[in-house]
Amino acid sequence: MINVILYQPEIHYNTGNIMRTCSSSGAKLHLIGPLGFSLDDEHLKRSAMDYKDTLEYEYYESYEEFVKLNPNIKIHYITRYASTPHSEFDFSDISEDYYIMFGKESTGIPKEILANNLDYCMRIPMKPHARSLNLSNCVAIVIYEILRQQEYFSLATSEVIKGEDFLLK
Repeated sequence: MINVILYQPEIHYNTGNIMRTCSSSGAKLHLIGPLGFSLDDEHLKRSAMDYKDTLEYEYYESYEEFVKLNPNIKIHYITRYASTPHSEFDFSDISEDYYIMFGKESTGIPKEILANNLDYCMRIPMKPHARSLNLSNCVAIVIYEILRQQEYFSLATSEVIKGEDFLLK
């Protein structure tokens, strides 16, 4: 299972989009507080839509609480300071649980966390002058790279709601 960890996200629109992506892809979302917004429906309704109802997620008051409640897991960290592209990591084993941490929009993941986990730091390649990509886009890029490596295991690869032959009618 893919586990997306958001470290202190600040923008509710990004988190709502990430909730939608996680729900649609079967990923579990872990939110580490404090958050820059409220989790009530008013703040997330537009971007998360009704996907929040089908989303598996947990909220943690702090990073310390997350670590305490999730001992012995291997976390991969997305950071612009890494030199290994996310696509060079092997996520192909569908029996594994993969945990990927993304930092807050303004400052990312704290340097202390990254420095203690250098072998698990990865970056999404971009132009040298670019500082960063949008957080919700980064989550989608990484989730779908993992799913690609797993050959989209358990995901529909044809239209289910309107029917596989919808375009032929």
